[in-house]
Amino acid sequence: MKFRVEREVLAEAVTWVARGLPARPPVPVLAGILIEASDEGTVTLSAFDYEVSARLTVPAEVSEAGTVLVLGRLLADISRNLPNKPVDVEASGSKVQVTCGSSRFSLLQMPSEDYPTLPTSPEASGSIDGQLFTQAVSQVSVAADRGDTLPILTGVRVEIEGDTMTLLATDRYRLAMRELTWNPSDSSASHVVLVPARTLTDTARSLGASGSIEVALGDAAGGDGLVGFEAGSRRTTTRLLDGEYPKVSSIFPTSSDTEAVVSTAELVEAVKRVALVAERNTPVRLRFTEGQVAIEAGTGEDAQASEAVEATLTGPDIEVAFNPGFLLDGLGAVGTDFSRLSFTQPSRPAVLSGQAEADGEADTSYRYVIMPVRFAS
Repeated sequence: MKFRVEREVLAEAVTWVARGLPARPPVPVLAGILIEASDEGTVTLSAFDYEVSARLTVPAEVSEAGTVLVLGRLLADISRNLPNKPVDVEASGSKVQVTCGSSRFSLLQMPSEDYPTLPTSPEASGSIDGQLFTQAVSQVSVAADRGDTLPILTGVRVEIEGDTMTLLATDRYRLAMRELTWNPSDSSASHVVLVPARTLTDTARSLGASGSIEVALGDAAGGDGLVGFEAGSRRTTTRLLDGEYPKVSSIFPTSSDTEAVVSTAELVEAVKRVALVAERNTPVRLRFTEGQVAIEAGTGEDAQASEAVEATLTGPDIEVAFNPGFLLDGLGAVGTDFSRLSFTQPSRPAVLSGQAEADGEADTSYRYVIMPVRFAS
């Protein structure tokens, strides 16, 4: 195998493919990147750890077609640090020579015949705008569980019904849901899949800039229990989580007694400042009255802080307490200048949604439900 490729092209390709390589692979070959040079003037780089696969094809001057397997992270480190000149890659005996200007590296070939077969290329079930998908995934994944006690809650539930895609995640303390429109190949399509949140976030970020992302579900994903994503020449699949997701939609309150509209940025800054005195896991208290919300933290002998932010209130006054981290996650995800908080009772879940203007309509395409913390009054 022998080919020449631009340094920028190689560095970007290897970095993207290597991003999901396992730190401690169960089998040594899974730490490798498979490089396949084709007579058609392309080089395909692939990585697979039985959970996530990544494949990317780039143009190259191929002198001799062939396949090699080399340590992925090492190749990524080398390619990022090469001088800005064309890179020559050549298999020679048990080594792979990487030459760029006067820089020369010799990498050990790994046994490519032991490398697992990658899932077949996914066929698109539909497409979605890359920026919209990236934003939606980041809005929902903040609520996914980061622990391992209930693996099913570490996923994002993706439901497809015709041209509507609904993303949902919860860690039992908060719940995030985003509805968006996508372009299905079959308008009667119906799917429900559970995608690991960390992988979905990483995939959306790395493909979102491409303009449009093709999504493959069911049989089209290239294997049972997989979901596939493709943008440009980048293709990735990931194994789905198995199990029944809890029926959490009933948590959304059907009505509200009190609603408050407040500047998102002002509330974020105030909560951050007041939370400086909140000991780990202690809540911040929000007291909503006409014209303002007063934010307080700390009691008794402890350090205390308070601040007030302008707010428009509809309904009776209310005082609630929230975990400041959970509240800030939601405020950071709404993505609008103003936030609307809807309450029924101080002990019942509150709903956070966004709106563009202070006196505008709430945008309920994204809703973030947060459980209040009981506090001694």
